[in-house]
Amino acid sequence: MVRLLFPRESFVRVDASTGKPPSRRVLTATIAFLIAVWAFNFLAAKIALRYIEPLTFASFRLVLAGIFMVLIYLFCLRLPAFAEAARARRAGWSRRDLWIFLYLGFFGVTINQFCFTVGLRYTSVIHSAIIGSLSPLYTLVLAVLFRLESATLRKVLGMGVALAGVALMAAGAGISRHSPALLGDVITLTGSLGFAAYVVLGKRVAARYDSLTMTTFNCIFGALIVLPIAIHRAILLGSFAHWRAFPWPVWACMVYMALFSSAIAYVLYFWVLRYLEASQLASFTYLLPVAATALGILFLGERGSWLELFGGLFALAGVYYIEAARSR
Repeated sequence: MVRLLFPRESFVRVDASTGKPPSRRVLTATIAFLIAVWAFNFLAAKIALRYIEPLTFASFRLVLAGIFMVLIYLFCLRLPAFAEAARARRAGWSRRDLWIFLYLGFFGVTINQFCFTVGLRYTSVIHSAIIGSLSPLYTLVLAVLFRLESATLRKVLGMGVALAGVALMAAGAGISRHSPALLGDVITLTGSLGFAAYVVLGKRVAARYDSLTMTTFNCIFGALIVLPIAIHRAILLGSFAHWRAFPWPVWACMVYMALFSSAIAYVLYFWVLRYLEASQLASFTYLLPVAATALGILFLGERGSWLELFGGLFALAGVYYIEAARSR
């Protein structure tokens, strides 16, 4: 599996300080850490949404992530390992750079993370994880539209298998047009499409920016976009007594999602993105639903039907079919 995800020809850039790309072991350990962080992200969101309204939680989380990212950025600028970010700061940024940060922040932070959080209010961890795991499929579609890849017969067949799996998953859950779960799935799908756009568009400019600079300004612009919503929700909460009414797990989950799932994970993700093709990096997501589903069953008591689980496996098989051909 490691060789499938990280073939030698997938390295696209070497480290400026050492002249060598990171080893396959380092990249594997980094992605394993990302999988663990984002798997617990589902659990944290589900727990917090038991006590707080989703729009409030999602907007607060993104604003807090922006604050954390600024603090991390200012601290890391003093470290030798981030000399490239310090040089970029001294050189300044053009309007074009700020525009790039804005649209990447919109897709990768605002759309992806906001819709992920709100969608989990109405759907299960199993559905959310599987829909998110189809990111390589969305990435492929966007890559074809941007003429970065060609639509081969194998890729089309893989898409068909994956979509059939999603249909089976929906049938197993008994989702109808008026089902709240359908609303949650659609919102989650929107967030996944945002992340796919972030991967494809981010890969096109990844070599121009260091991971710290890119992640910091993406988070800042993503937070600024939802700041009016966060201010409005804060006003609606009113007195301090209403804020204190939220139990401590809400704030603990918010800090975890803002600091680890958003700030730290995005720095690492964009760093890995500099060395791997976008579609190859996206392919690791078929491991995420396994971990997230296990956590949902163990800690949240979720239970999926056999048809749902079979549909999820069918969908992941379609993604694997596409990615195996691309990696070779």
